[in-house]
Amino acid sequence: MAEHPAYPVGLRLTGRRVVVLGGGQVAQRRLPALIAAGADILLVSPEATPSVEAMADAGEITWLRRPYAEGDLSGAWYALIATSDPVANATASAEGEAHRVWCVRSDDADQATAWTPATGTSEGVTVAVLTTSARGRDPRHTAAIRDAVVAGLSDGTLVAPHHRTRTPGVALVGGGPGDPDLITVRGRRLLAEADVVIADRLGPRDLLAELPPHVEVIDAAKIPYGRYMAQEAINNALVEHAKQGKSVVRLKGGDPFVFGRGMEEVQALAEAGIPCTVVPGISSSISVPAAAGIPVTHRGVAHEFTVVSGHVAPDDARSLVDWPAMARLKGTLVVLMGVDKIGKIAETLIAHGKAPETPVALVQEGTTAAQRRVDATLATVAETVRAEAVKPPAVIVIGAVVDETPSPEQP
Repeated sequence: MAEHPAYPVGLRLTGRRVVVLGGGQVAQRRLPALIAAGADILLVSPEATPSVEAMADAGEITWLRRPYAEGDLSGAWYALIATSDPVANATASAEGEAHRVWCVRSDDADQATAWTPATGTSEGVTVAVLTTSARGRDPRHTAAIRDAVVAGLSDGTLVAPHHRTRTPGVALVGGGPGDPDLITVRGRRLLAEADVVIADRLGPRDLLAELPPHVEVIDAAKIPYGRYMAQEAINNALVEHAKQGKSVVRLKGGDPFVFGRGMEEVQALAEAGIPCTVVPGISSSISVPAAAGIPVTHRGVAHEFTVVSGHVAPDDARSLVDWPAMARLKGTLVVLMGVDKIGKIAETLIAHGKAPETPVALVQEGTTAAQRRVDATLATVAETVRAEAVKPPAVIVIGAVVDETPSPEQP
């Protein structure tokens, strides 16, 4: 007899009875999707994993704490058979066959009447991958295909012809600390859908080379300011391009709302009636220290970390940082944009009680191929910056966590 491929179909299970036999790892993996589908789920199993038990405690499923008994599939539309008892599995499968209930079997796919595809979702699209027959079914292979398709849809590298998503407005995208692999999936997808990209110097520049040739890329540092301040000129450029019906991405380094003036741009767009989507990014304040082997918190060492801007010196009237309070903190202090002010910062912290021997690490160009780490103390950091020619962008970490891992220059 010829072997026929499985017929793919999507089941609409909202409010319909689904029976799951067995409360182990298979059920733990499959139940969330069944719950999300709105199914009326009956679990039959004497035991369950803690995660499955939590689903029952939350009222997401009904749990009969006993082994399978004939008749349990009565009224079911679909069943997942995943007990550790082969006899019970075979009996339940036969019951499903007799009552025309589609059954998945975790122990013997060849005897099942339904197979569970490897599934994934991206922006409202569900991808389901099945092999063409039971022979040679390899779940790792189907999962790899699923992952590749979902990744392509998510990051915009796989787009259906003539169906490119294009939403007028502005997306404020945090590009992460510099490594192009550290932008979020959503951020990368929005980049792929953009008509115009206005990019910061600290954004993941390598991603710009991947954009199609029709995309207009604007360096924010080179926008002509005229009678406007730099930020006002950027705001006006965002509004101007969005009003032309274009999909605009404002690509920023790190996270848009961590010393990134993101809210100023959101407010300007709101005043102009332009819709804006904010996509958070990985902040350099935590990712760059991590890339250099420095945990901003560590059990028994630091129970807190504080992030401050060092773009103005402590004695500058414009500074909003309570530096005396910073000196009293016992945790980790992370300073952004403070390379050229670190001497004054160190002096102020020491003057208000911070120990001169407090460890300091400066991580320049963090997460990129040019990353380097330079270690010092509060007493020596100013001279170290000069001697080692440390340049922005660099993240400065102050505190005992610096000593948890040696710097790359140390043996």
